[in-house]
Amino acid sequence: MTTELELAGQVVELVRRLAGPDAQAEVSARRSELALTRFANSAIHQNVADVTTAVRLRLHLAGRTATGSSTVVDPDGLRALVERTIAAARLCPPDPGWPGLAPPVPVGHAGLFDEPTAQASPDERAERVRAFVAAAGGLETAGFCRTTYRAGAFVNSAGQAVTGRGADAAMDGIARATGADGVARLSADRLADLDGAVLGARAAAKARAGVDPVELPADRYEVLLEPAAVADILQNLAYYGFNGKNFNDRQSFAEPGTEQFDRQLTLVDDGVGTPALPFDNEGTPRGRVTLVDSGVTAAVAHDRRTAAEARAASTGNALAAPSFGPLPLSLRLEPAGDPVTAPPVTEVAGPVVDSATAALLPGVRRGLLVTDFWYTRVLDPKRLVVTGLTRNGVWLIENGEVTRPVRDLRFTQSYPAGLAPGAVRAVGRQATRQPDSWDSAYWTAPALHLATWNFTGTASG
Repeated sequence: MTTELELAGQVVELVRRLAGPDAQAEVSARRSELALTRFANSAIHQNVADVTTAVRLRLHLAGRTATGSSTVVDPDGLRALVERTIAAARLCPPDPGWPGLAPPVPVGHAGLFDEPTAQASPDERAERVRAFVAAAGGLETAGFCRTTYRAGAFVNSAGQAVTGRGADAAMDGIARATGADGVARLSADRLADLDGAVLGARAAAKARAGVDPVELPADRYEVLLEPAAVADILQNLAYYGFNGKNFNDRQSFAEPGTEQFDRQLTLVDDGVGTPALPFDNEGTPRGRVTLVDSGVTAAVAHDRRTAAEARAASTGNALAAPSFGPLPLSLRLEPAGDPVTAPPVTEVAGPVVDSATAALLPGVRRGLLVTDFWYTRVLDPKRLVVTGLTRNGVWLIENGEVTRPVRDLRFTQSYPAGLAPGAVRAVGRQATRQPDSWDSAYWTAPALHLATWNFTGTASG
């Protein structure tokens, strides 16, 4: 079977033959294998697997740039890809901002890869689903367990040629009691690190503790956000705040060199500590980029084009669709000066929270414990004002103890303001990685105790 590196090299050679030696070409070839076991009504109802090999070509010819892609990777398909991309380039407007090709630079690390996870069978995923359902103790359950394998290569006509592979696993499930849902989810480098029984017991405990919630008035409340809710904050910070295109367009809150966050927070894009491929879509090696250093905004993510505009260097965050801008998709939120290296917390402490989150409860006088945010939408990209709803469990905390469940609330909140200097009361000492709809994005988050969060109404109005 032709390797991804061979496919990418073949396309570069075709460009050289069909467009001439002055054409600048960069080619990504990626193979992805996604296997998913879904369950509902406490039974597996679907096993699906998708295997795709895709080739993407970006071509700069006579001062014009065009892109093309194909999942037909036989010789005829590759030739057709090159021919139509050349034709498109001749019709495109001039591209004065073309940053040139990535120079030949070796990848400094091999990336994280677990062979048993890459080769996991449906039976292995089903074992975890069975354990989840059994641990829920008769409650109705639903969710999924998935494994992902990806292999990729990049070659350009400047001589850069790199390759890598990665694999990961994730489980996300709910348990449903009378009018209440509890959730448990985890993403891991290895399928072996997913314990369906622990996750099912956690989801069931949260569901049972959420029955008969009370309704609280809209107001500003002190909050203890669980890692799933913090992961939503990280996603929006990545998409809108630390996006180099938004920064160059002055549509980002980021001000490098300014203390914009609480000193307890350090935020890194960790391209070394996740199973992501060790290079981006322009062939730039990925590493560990500190975006916030003990509260001070230190950098934003760049690809080659945004870096050239900002007179900076690419951080290895180019996407296949550069029009959206470069994104840091391996975000890890850390307590300042204390990188989180402990394994994910697995035991349940009490009816609602894991032990890492429970350690923050004594510091909350009167506030809300929030499991999850959902349906979040940005109202003001510059200030990153977001509106959304709570989901899968909210509880009132009084004098450090969880006292009663609360109905879901709507919030409207600037995320940077919620994390501003003095706004963070405490940071959990361990972090967990949350599953994401992008199978190659990683959000690793601890629990956060924040001084205030602006709740503007109930979920019903």
